Amino acid sequence: MNSIILQGGNNSLVDPQAQRLIDFLRDVGLPYDNIMADPGERAIIAANLPTYLQALPAEVKRDARYLSKFVIGAGSGLFDYSLNAIWNEVVLDLRKKAALYGLDIFFDAAVGGGKAREFYKNEDDLAALKDSVLLDTCRKLELISDTTYKKLKHILDMRNDVGISHPTTYSINAFELLGWLQTCVQDVLNDQPTEAALQVQVFITNLKTHLAPLDANTKQTIERRFAELPSHLCGNLLRTVFGIYVAPDTDQAVRKNIASLAVSLWSRCLDEPRYKLGIVLEGYNSNLYRDKYVLGEQFFGIVGGNVYRSQNERVIIVDNLIGSLQEKHDGWDNFHNEPPVAAELWSYVPDQNAIFDNLASRLFKTVLLCRIGRGVTYNDGVSPGGKRYYDMILASGGDKFAPHIMATFAGYEVLAALGRGVCRTQAKLALEAARTNIINPRLLECITYLIDRIEADGRCALSPEFKRLSADYIRWS
Repeated sequence: MNSIILQGGNNSLVDPQAQRLIDFLRDVGLPYDNIMADPGERAIIAANLPTYLQALPAEVKRDARYLSKFVIGAGSGLFDYSLNAIWNEVVLDLRKKAALYGLDIFFDAAVGGGKAREFYKNEDDLAALKDSVLLDTCRKLELISDTTYKKLKHILDMRNDVGISHPTTYSINAFELLGWLQTCVQDVLNDQPTEAALQVQVFITNLKTHLAPLDANTKQTIERRFAELPSHLCGNLLRTVFGIYVAPDTDQAVRKNIASLAVSLWSRCLDEPRYKLGIVLEGYNSNLYRDKYVLGEQFFGIVGGNVYRSQNERVIIVDNLIGSLQEKHDGWDNFHNEPPVAAELWSYVPDQNAIFDNLASRLFKTVLLCRIGRGVTYNDGVSPGGKRYYDMILASGGDKFAPHIMATFAGYEVLAALGRGVCRTQAKLALEAARTNIINPRLLECITYLIDRIEADGRCALSPEFKRLSADYIRWS
């Protein structure tokens, strides 16, 4: 009969039952191979584990019941039990780190902003996260280092593959088990989150309860801290600040403080968290969280982030705004009513990449009609407040949408407006704005042709010469 002795100071732990239990399993017809580690592996544990345990500080061992379970399992040759005991303690410790960091931030990073997020509110809900999600989120939030993450990821894989609840032919060897113990104790159980991660947690905690307006010095200090944060922490912070802003129970004074800081934080984030926030906002709408959706739209307006909203939402919104702009232009007091719609439209199409191909012709026709104006002498027929937005949208067309803009001058509605001299003058200015970002030499030649002739001839886009010049870019029937 084999036994194992774990020497530890003046004490010893003798396990004379190990082989007897193996014999019992065999005698009653139960599987008995690969249940307990073989004597050689247990001997390695006996030779090395006591030294390691003696080196641990007393405060680490005082309440470390997981270490007691680890020793019992290792002493009995149940290495998978020992691995499970130490891993369970790692999970508990990571959950404590998550709670210390801030559950709102942690759940935002772990679950996102979908419908499932409403089920994650308090510390008890951490148990609903899979170990792999818990581990991934701790790395993302810098609660553990990348190196520790890789080590723990391997331990989790091994625990899942060779754990006590999984059938396997693989046997954990003693040195592996000791190495995993050292990783878990030194890299996790005795480790603390980074200073940057803790600063984020403190900031969120204080932000939620700070009702007084932020003075200029405090605001500048906070914005400098934003600039010092790693980009991924900025993204996590943005998601959490957004969540606070749209929460129905957030005090209006807190929202006002967030609004004063949001632009600075947004500008320091990468595109990925911005687009993810757009998906979160769409989720509020599709899941009928109307109050959150309205506040979310408000937040995106504050930071100038409409271009980062989901494509499904943007195409509907842009289509509606084009129709609304046309309606305001044709209606009463258009000089006053056009600018708000024009500003909002521009916020969704500030550059060429934001323009939808299927809406391009309608977009530029409507913008051109507004920019050419209604042909009256007052303000040259163009809304003063809307003019700069029209010019910026036209300038954003570039090479890709220049053909759409030029083809619009052959359309019935624009030709009708160009019958008035003041409209032709404004049309020339509109074409000059559109030429701003055109690089292609042929397209430059085409648009310059129109600029040179439009004031004298409103129908120059229909001339045979222009049609030949633009034939490779505009399909003339």
